[in-house]
Amino acid sequence: MNENIIIAPHVNRGFSPLDEQLAVTRSVYGERLARDIVWLSGMLPYADCEAVLARIGRYHVAASSCWRQTQRHGSRLQTYVDHQVHLSQPEHLSATEFDQTHAQPKGISMDGGLVNTREAGWKELKVGAVFDLETDFEVHPVTGYLTKMAHGVNVRYTAVLGSKLEFEPALWHLACQHHVHTTTRQGVVADGAAWIWNIADYLFPHAYQLVDWYHATAHLAQTAHQLHPTDETARQTWYTTMRHHLYTGASALIEAALADTPAVSQAHYFATHAARLNYEQARLAGWPLGSGTVESGIKQFKQRFCGSGMRWNIANVQPMATIRGAVLTNTFDALWNVA
Repeated sequence: MNENIIIAPHVNRGFSPLDEQLAVTRSVYGERLARDIVWLSGMLPYADCEAVLARIGRYHVAASSCWRQTQRHGSRLQTYVDHQVHLSQPEHLSATEFDQTHAQPKGISMDGGLVNTREAGWKELKVGAVFDLETDFEVHPVTGYLTKMAHGVNVRYTAVLGSKLEFEPALWHLACQHHVHTTTRQGVVADGAAWIWNIADYLFPHAYQLVDWYHATAHLAQTAHQLHPTDETARQTWYTTMRHHLYTGASALIEAALADTPAVSQAHYFATHAARLNYEQARLAGWPLGSGTVESGIKQFKQRFCGSGMRWNIANVQPMATIRGAVLTNTFDALWNVA
């Protein structure tokens, strides 16, 4: 072994394999190193953690030890978070929690990504994002010119492997942490999944609602191809015209154009979301047109959960999701210190 690598720093020399068999829970690692091992495990697969700790930290910590530290402390962190989620539910909040309103716009978005589990195969990890809003010059999605557009900043995440009913309390807790429940301006932007808008209606009934522009235009592109499968010019002309209607909130014109066509089923999508499809109005009101904040979050969660050959015990997914979310939003140390 490399002579510069430290073996088990801060080791309690009284620890033995028998301790583990007898469920002795004290750690051979000091508090600081244990924290860093768990933080790194929220970033990388355990084998990669072992390599980084050896290369950069000069510590010899086996991948299995990284796993054990993460199981132990992940359970502790998750227990704390679960308790805080419970305390933040409306029945536990006083009326004064809702009295102090503010005008800082708050955005909310939701989406789901699949995690491969040993017990049940691929299951959906539901991810919620809460963020502040700022405007900056970006390329206008229709004109192509630089235009002032809103985008999310100070993004925070929560993630739950479970049903809509299990996800709702966690999202509400995140919203309360960041004062979404007391802002005078809320907006939800997401794709067209029914469970998302059911939650939005339930938790944020006064929020502005908008279907992600890129999902909506993808539906238009699919429809254009269905209507004009072999005529590229006709397909592009139809798409460009309907995209203009979509942007200006004239979804009724899209529905009318689809009547008595092979794509009549697509009309249902635009009818269902008609009130969520006025992008020019949303832009002028200072709302983002896309759900890139949560889609970026989904990708970052999946980077940790969906490496080559990865399958997870269901019981281990939620603690890792909590660790990963804290790492992504730079709140890990704060969570570690209070849990």
